[in-house]
Amino acid sequence: MSREAEDAAAMVARALSRRPPTERPGFLRELLAHTAAGLVVIEGDRSAGEAVYRLADAVVARGGR
Repeated sequence: MSREAEDAAAMVARALSRRPPTERPGFLRELLAHTAAGLVVIEGDRSAGEAVYRLADAVVARGGR
């Protein structure tokens, strides 16, 4: 895992640890939505679309387990 990925994972883990378990799913949904919107602004629709598509693909792949 790259240093950037480790930093991001640690940041999300800290943010989750400060919230009660019932608030964590909503926080993650909002984080995903804002992250996608940020990618649109920074890298454009196509790049954001690819990232969201890869995320959706990973979710579908995990669904069978």
